[in-house]
Amino acid sequence: MARFAATALLSFILYLVLTTATGAVAIWNGIEIVVGVIFALLVAILTRNLIGENWERMLSPRRWFLFIIYFFGPFLWAMTIANFDVVYRVITGKIKPGIVRIAPKLKNDASVTLLANSITLTPGTLTVEVDDKSNDLYIHWINVDEKQLEKMPRDCEPVCGGFPKWARRIAE
Repeated sequence: MARFAATALLSFILYLVLTTATGAVAIWNGIEIVVGVIFALLVAILTRNLIGENWERMLSPRRWFLFIIYFFGPFLWAMTIANFDVVYRVITGKIKPGIVRIAPKLKNDASVTLLANSITLTPGTLTVEVDDKSNDLYIHWINVDEKQLEKMPRDCEPVCGGFPKWARRIAE
């Protein structure tokens, strides 16, 4: 029951954040609040069996604070740099695409999901597969460098920078 309530509450808060100031007069109108409650309950019902055993740790304010720092710091910086890199490669035609395997050595699904989504949201990379046993990720990369390829999968720094360290801090 606590999982259900926590999921519904977090879903409702996310809904409120995403719909802030969509009303004409107030921040939210009554219909938006009702729709938010309905969607939050629906999400909680549909995901009640998907939430892992140690779900309480993700409610920690420290982890949320770390996620906010990660999102507005290293992640947005890496995304900005990657955008310029992709534009450069498209204009010049210097593209050597390929799929590489990285072994970030993450322990749980939450950290692997955070890393995989961060990689996918960064231009020039796309997570195409996750090995369930080893948590290795297969990444489609826009510019596979032969020198860096020799270091794979041990060193995932060329593909995803410091993302694994942040995923470990936030979700493990």
